[in-house]
Amino acid sequence: MSIEAGIAPSPPLASNIAKELQTCGYSVIRGAASPELIRSIERDLAPAFETAPFCRGGFYGERTKRFGRLLLRSALTERLVLHAEILAAAEEILRPWCDTIQLNLTQGLSLHPGALQQFPHRDQDMWQGVKGEVEYLVNVMWPFTPYERANGATLIWPGSHGAAALAAETGDHPLAIELAPGDALVFLGSTLHGAGANRSTTTRRGMIVSYCLGWLKPYENQWLAYPPAIARRFGSELAALVGYRQHRPNLGNYEGLCPSVLLGPHPPSLPGATDALRGEQSDALNSWMASQHAARGSGQEGVS
Repeated sequence: MSIEAGIAPSPPLASNIAKELQTCGYSVIRGAASPELIRSIERDLAPAFETAPFCRGGFYGERTKRFGRLLLRSALTERLVLHAEILAAAEEILRPWCDTIQLNLTQGLSLHPGALQQFPHRDQDMWQGVKGEVEYLVNVMWPFTPYERANGATLIWPGSHGAAALAAETGDHPLAIELAPGDALVFLGSTLHGAGANRSTTTRRGMIVSYCLGWLKPYENQWLAYPPAIARRFGSELAALVGYRQHRPNLGNYEGLCPSVLLGPHPPSLPGATDALRGEQSDALNSWMASQHAARGSGQEGVS
């Protein structure tokens, strides 16, 4: 495996991927997965690629097909979602702004001949938070077929990420990131990008995996995509990533508890809410509770 975007040293340790993301806004990992695995996933998803309708609207692309819930459609996609080095790099990029990260989406996509170049965009603009200071998500493009300039390879504007996302001018010279099956293109949610135009006679297929801050509303509603009856089949790490864990303080809870309680054989109906606070909140609460107990003991409770 080797990393490009500069080019970075080999092997592509998570810290090297994260460094490339911070410096360039993207990183290319050659041979991140075996071509055999990619072919098997493509075979699993072939029925969905065949039957999915073309998208409606200029942004999604009227010569493009897209569909989600890939963990349900192919169990093998878990190996890409949990790719150790990429997941660790995503954690390194996103954890300054959250306790835990979550799966934002998995999406199959096929760009058919005649597809127009996609509108250049930044995926962070899904959320109306502060820009230029916070990274909201990390995307990973996994090609199933060769991605070439002629068939609409993903276009990346290097250096358009982070604070540069606030600039009025972005430059007119994107890079067409050519990839082979097994390669991965990783890029930030603040990086300007878009699908190229497919001027060839072939269809390019692939899948996107993205991770976002654990307290955001994800692009794909993971709890509908993978309800408890499905998520019980997942390992604990994957189940947590698709939303079956609480984000402090008490976000995404079920009856006041971590939603992982729904994955047990006998989920409680009224389990009783339990605090799940950040460290500084726990410290402030403990101090407050101590003062309340002291006031009660001295008979001064409620006196001002």
